[in-house]
Amino acid sequence: MNVSDGRTQTAGERRATLALACAGVFVAYLPVVTVVVSLPAIQRALGASTAQLAWVSDAFVLPVAALILTAGVFADVHGRKKVYQVGLALCAAGALVALCAPSVQVLWVGQALAGAGAAALLPVTLALISHAVPDPRERGRYIGLWTTCMMAAMAVPPLIAGVILEHAEWRWIFLLPVPVSLLTMAVAARLLPTSGAVGGRRLDWPGQVTAAVAITALVYGVIEGGAESFAHPRVVASLALAVVGAAAFVAVERRSASPMLDLSLFRSPGFVASTLAALTSFLGLIGFFFVLSLYFGLVQQLDTLQSGVRMVLVNVVCMLLGLVMGQVMRRVSARVLIPAGLLVAAAALLSLTTLGVDTPLWSVAWRLCLLGLGLGIAFPCITGTAVASVPPHQAGMAAAGNNAFRQVGGALGPALMGALLTTRVMDALPAHLAEAGLSGAPADQVVDTAGGAGLGAVAGLDLGADGALALAAVSEAFLDGLRWCLVVSAALLVLAALAAAVLLRRPRTRTAPTGPHGGAVVPGTGGTAPATAVAPATGDGAARPLG
Repeated sequence: MNVSDGRTQTAGERRATLALACAGVFVAYLPVVTVVVSLPAIQRALGASTAQLAWVSDAFVLPVAALILTAGVFADVHGRKKVYQVGLALCAAGALVALCAPSVQVLWVGQALAGAGAAALLPVTLALISHAVPDPRERGRYIGLWTTCMMAAMAVPPLIAGVILEHAEWRWIFLLPVPVSLLTMAVAARLLPTSGAVGGRRLDWPGQVTAAVAITALVYGVIEGGAESFAHPRVVASLALAVVGAAAFVAVERRSASPMLDLSLFRSPGFVASTLAALTSFLGLIGFFFVLSLYFGLVQQLDTLQSGVRMVLVNVVCMLLGLVMGQVMRRVSARVLIPAGLLVAAAALLSLTTLGVDTPLWSVAWRLCLLGLGLGIAFPCITGTAVASVPPHQAGMAAAGNNAFRQVGGALGPALMGALLTTRVMDALPAHLAEAGLSGAPADQVVDTAGGAGLGAVAGLDLGADGALALAAVSEAFLDGLRWCLVVSAALLVLAALAAAVLLRRPRTRTAPTGPHGGAVVPGTGGTAPATAVAPATGDGAARPLG
């Protein structure tokens, strides 16, 4: 049943909606970094292989990428409040399963349930903000707060996980999402108003199935290709299925009377720019964070808490910047902010190419803070542009589409960067072993172990006096691979910045043009807003009130 967006929310309903939207994205992102920094402890406790360990994270990411578009449609058709509640329930259920998991396979199930919950929460929380704050000028401030809560969910849990792992079993890292989800559900049941899209939208089952098949096959193929070989028959078949599924999805959506992802959205330069920026930036950045966590653990030999303190710097800066970005977005156009933020982030990644085995904390810290500065500028604008580029009744669809591409990039990043890192490390390792004075059988043993069981397994070899030399050579080879990954990640951010600069063009007219839905075109987004909302960008690219 469709739920009308026509009724204006009261001030109390609006405050509750905005608070619960921020709480929802916080719950959705809680497991992301918490699990990443806890993987070594999980591996030791469950005796998981490297491939099994990789799927602990991927089991969460895969349903997010595959189901996020479907969740956006369900929210538009059946009401955002219902989908919001279901998302919270799935997050709580997934955390409970993981908390009690006796094996790595059961842990996968818990992560998959939590991923399905996150897939429901991510598009619906942005759609709730769009419904509560229809004015694009004012909406930017609340999207900045939404981004701040997302970053808080990635900043606080690693520190909590580090403390937990110092004093208790790994499974207790999954406790926090349970009470947070249940408490938020109770508050939402009482305070969150019902809303949905107008226009008689219906569930698009062919589109949902083909999208899920395409995304799942693509992510699976890239993950397995990075772990084994892209020439493996199973990987080739998976990638071929992804291509067929994507082609079928486009064909289905072009003919659907109520498409899950209206392909006309891609006629909006703002939506295309934000989607490309989200996909490309997350492809590079999530892959970078994956490699950075290995650097702290394998090269600098830091424990979970020490690694968490360093990685949290990026998110803390993003979180603090999110508090003011809403006001900045009202004065400076996305055409300036998105490319500028991505270029600052790219510069930060390139500065990290000088990292060494003994790089001190202060030297790492300023580079990570610079990275957080760039991301804190770009990410709220990317999200805000995607939502502002479409009419309010398509907000859920636009949010889901943007988040889907973002999650696909995030899922592919670790696989691609992991494959690049492994290839470069294995190519460089023999030379570094020779420089360290190791040759013959000991060197062959190190290379075989690193290639078969992973770099961390070299520490378990009984090499006697040569053990320290082998570990030093492995660290140097890892740094070679890290530098390659940083350059590739920075290049991806530069490409995203260029795409945003080209697509987010300055309006050519001085009067407010009329969009296809009767509203004024929002500067820097290519979308529409109520006709009284904004005038074209002035010389500095900022939106100004009409009148």
